[in-house]
Amino acid sequence: MSSQHALLPRSTPAAAGVSSRAIAALLDRLEAHSIECHSIMVVRHGHVVAEGWWAPFSAERPHLLYSVTKSFTSIAVGLAIADGLLSLDDRVVDVLPDHVPVDVCEQGRRITVHHLLSMTAGHDTDSLEEAWQLEPGDLVKGFLRVPFPEAEGTRHAYDNATTFVLARMVERVTGRGLPELLDERLFRPMGINHAEWDRVAGGAAFGFHGLHLTTEAVAAFGELLLRGGRWGERQLVPRGWVELATRRHIETLPSEDGAGNADFLCGYGYQFWMSRHGYHGNGSFGQQCVVVPSHDLVVAVTSGHTNADSPAQVMLDAIWEFLLPSLDDTGSARDDEILADRLRQLSLAGVPGSAAPSRSCAARIDASVEDSALPGGTAVLVEPVAGGWLLQLGSTSFTIAVGHGEWRESSPLGRPVVAAGAWQGSTFVAEVYVITTPHRVRLVVDADAGTAVATWSTVPLTGPSLELHMNSPLMTRPDVA
Repeated sequence: MSSQHALLPRSTPAAAGVSSRAIAALLDRLEAHSIECHSIMVVRHGHVVAEGWWAPFSAERPHLLYSVTKSFTSIAVGLAIADGLLSLDDRVVDVLPDHVPVDVCEQGRRITVHHLLSMTAGHDTDSLEEAWQLEPGDLVKGFLRVPFPEAEGTRHAYDNATTFVLARMVERVTGRGLPELLDERLFRPMGINHAEWDRVAGGAAFGFHGLHLTTEAVAAFGELLLRGGRWGERQLVPRGWVELATRRHIETLPSEDGAGNADFLCGYGYQFWMSRHGYHGNGSFGQQCVVVPSHDLVVAVTSGHTNADSPAQVMLDAIWEFLLPSLDDTGSARDDEILADRLRQLSLAGVPGSAAPSRSCAARIDASVEDSALPGGTAVLVEPVAGGWLLQLGSTSFTIAVGHGEWRESSPLGRPVVAAGAWQGSTFVAEVYVITTPHRVRLVVDADAGTAVATWSTVPLTGPSLELHMNSPLMTRPDVA
């Protein structure tokens, strides 16, 4: 667990010109759409005016940001350019010549930093999976081998591999790993000391996802952008780069299924999405950093979206519908107290049932369910202890602490998990949160039949193995479809 200190000053909503009733209406909207929100922070005029975490998530806990990570990689590119080590016109083949296929096509030779940042290299869909398949040990080379059906610079296609290539280019010209560079130039000067990065098997940070930060660190990043890259008395990021990265460079097209996500059809910057108001960084399952310069507003959100609606669009719609029209219509101190009390009591549903303290059971995993979190045949042993159970998975693999009526934390493989459970007749049920990610596993053990299933609420984009995702740092070749 990270050490925690305030990165931003606090204020009441009323003092900063924010309506507490509008924030409450936003929360109501999230509940109405069954969005599994993990945290929210609203910043106005540089002050945190509302903040809340749905237990078992908490303020000091970093959370996987998925593709919000891309926006941080964009800042690293800007730092390398400001240092004179890279330019927007630099070509991949010149900066990373040892990663160029011998038969690279002419368009592959022309791909520049600008094309990568704006995701206009010429692929018409995400190239990541095909690139890994073509070159399992070298994603840069695989990216250059994937055919380019469109001319470079003409069409945006959301393409994770572009950001991986950018990260490697930054590392080549700076001689620093991406995490080390951002620690030195961004995070430590801002007072952020807890950044964690997931990595590919070779040890490099993904760059396109994998950064874990607290909600306040995400909000502080949004505030840094709002201030034009300035933090206190220091210009950490050139103002010109912030302005360039957060403006529209290419139009964005509707998805093939015709989904009407209005705030993803406003154009794309340099690893930032343009919005109907301002811009945002967006990550899978509802991770967001929303910046609205015209209203001096930042909203940071983490979540674990599980329903069919787009959690990002639901959140953005609620911000535009409730927050923006109510700014400078502040309401009362009583409204602020009611909102603060609601935010303090936020919680995800626990597991109903009894403790049955003397009962233990053994079972084996049935992996016939889709995307099982554990391999078929895995031994499951549930042993009662004071206040809960110890859940042993595999003959010698790992043991998870499970609370009854409370969340209990353990770190059997390095990454913390938080779990609660109960007996429901002859069935034992546990919810296991991989708490620094959006994901949780529901374990259901039929004691009479001796069988169990373990299913994800949302399957991690890096695969369904629970054991893999309990390691810190996670190191894997991603299987992102």
